[in-house]
Amino acid sequence: MKSAQTDSNNDTNSKAKPSGMLGKLVGGALLALGVSYLVNKTQGKKTAVSDDETDTLQELLLFVNDRIAGYQRAVDESKDAELTGYYKQLVSQSQQFANQLNQHLRQLGGGRQTSTTLKGKLYRRWMDAKAAVTGSDEKAILGANVYGEEWALKAYQDALDSQSLTGQLRQEVERQYEKSQQTYDKLQKLQSKQSA
Repeated sequence: MKSAQTDSNNDTNSKAKPSGMLGKLVGGALLALGVSYLVNKTQGKKTAVSDDETDTLQELLLFVNDRIAGYQRAVDESKDAELTGYYKQLVSQSQQFANQLNQHLRQLGGGRQTSTTLKGKLYRRWMDAKAAVTGSDEKAILGANVYGEEWALKAYQDALDSQSLTGQLRQEVERQYEKSQQTYDKLQKLQSKQSA
């Protein structure tokens, strides 16, 4: 009888060992899958944030590029030497803004953004058509620049409101927004002088 019980215990022990080993293997595999899932989920979140930041930055760059094109147009059309000099400064400033933002975009893994918005292209064409019919005067050029700067300010505000920009990039966008606000204020003063 002892031998039957021993055989029975041996059978139980021999069955317990493989199922214990199998349980450990299954448990380890599940643990590895769980860790893998969490790592991928966390990386996915980082990518999503980075994608949001990249998208916001690319959108803002379209408007900064509009700003460059608008002020370059003003340089080409203005007959006032003082205003032409100011518009050239704004072209240079806008190019610096674009270069700094593009540098951040490259750090995020994006390519250089040199396009402008469709809205900006249409507006500049409309202004060209208007100038062809009525002639371009300094008041109209200033008005177009004030309007263009309003677009730029809205683009900066939208980028900052999105909360997707972080760290040094956010600080850079805030700095550019302040400079754009100063430009807008100065353009409005110049426009008021033209109207007086």
